[in-house]
Amino acid sequence: WSAGSFFTNPILTAEQYATFLTRVAERLGPETAPPAYPAGADGAVKTSAAWLIDKAGFVKGYGSGPARISTKHTLALTNRGEATTEDLLALAREVVAGVRDAFGVTLVNEPVTVGVRL
Repeated sequence: WSAGSFFTNPILTAEQYATFLTRVAERLGPETAPPAYPAGADGAVKTSAAWLIDKAGFVKGYGSGPARISTKHTLALTNRGEATTEDLLALAREVVAGVRDAFGVTLVNEPVTVGVRL
């Protein structure tokens, strides 16, 4: 049904993180604090891909075709048996574009793809 987590947790530079925080405040309000974890001595910050996906509007179970976001976790894309590779890639592309539009962060797929591009 699923390959597990489909996107990695983004690591943002200090500058990218500051821009991200501005986008979060604009979209969700200034009191919203996204998950943030130190990711190196240079001030880099890791944030949660699952949080980004959810807050960009892609909730558990999201999807209009045979490929959907898992009903248990927003990081997992699922195929209940009828989805094609293109169905799955279309959903992944939609999520990547939605998160980028909402927060200025580009998600990266975790599974290795062979013969196709996200």
